[in-house]
Amino acid sequence: MTTASQNLIEDHVHILRLTDIMVTMAEEQSKEIAHFELVVELIQKFADGLHHAKEEDHFFPRMSNYGYSPSQGPVAVMLGEHVQGRQHVAGMIAGIEEYKNGNKDGLFAIYEHLSGYAYLLQNHISKENNVLFRMADQAFSDEDQQELVQQFTAIEAAYDKDFNRENAIFKINQLAALYLED
Repeated sequence: MTTASQNLIEDHVHILRLTDIMVTMAEEQSKEIAHFELVVELIQKFADGLHHAKEEDHFFPRMSNYGYSPSQGPVAVMLGEHVQGRQHVAGMIAGIEEYKNGNKDGLFAIYEHLSGYAYLLQNHISKENNVLFRMADQAFSDEDQQELVQQFTAIEAAYDKDFNRENAIFKINQLAALYLED
């Protein structure tokens, strides 16, 4: 049986690849606005819009049924880090706008927030994969797992076709071909 955690971990594989791309973009000091904008879209629509929605709307609330509070403890930490990630995205967007308006300092903000988001998410995902999801898998019944997987499948099926799981992975792979040596 596929578990809800396994579904989320599969997303993490691709989100981690995106974070590797982001680090490379910052280290190599890319100036490709279209690539920065695509990274922002992938974060907003895939990592945050689809993946975090599965966690925040279904997985974490289910954990609260087993005593894992959204206001303290590991779930609260994860939610707080989602907020921090969104702040980095806002910083990227502001940097992109500055750069597009002719302010070269916008690039430094972009690089700072690309790296900040990437490192935040790499650590965040490690905590989820190695601690939080294991806790959930011990707490959840088979019925919980089945219901969550069905909810995730429904969310994925109804999601924005341009940034559904398959298309987001395709776009990540396109960026990886440009920035990562595989």
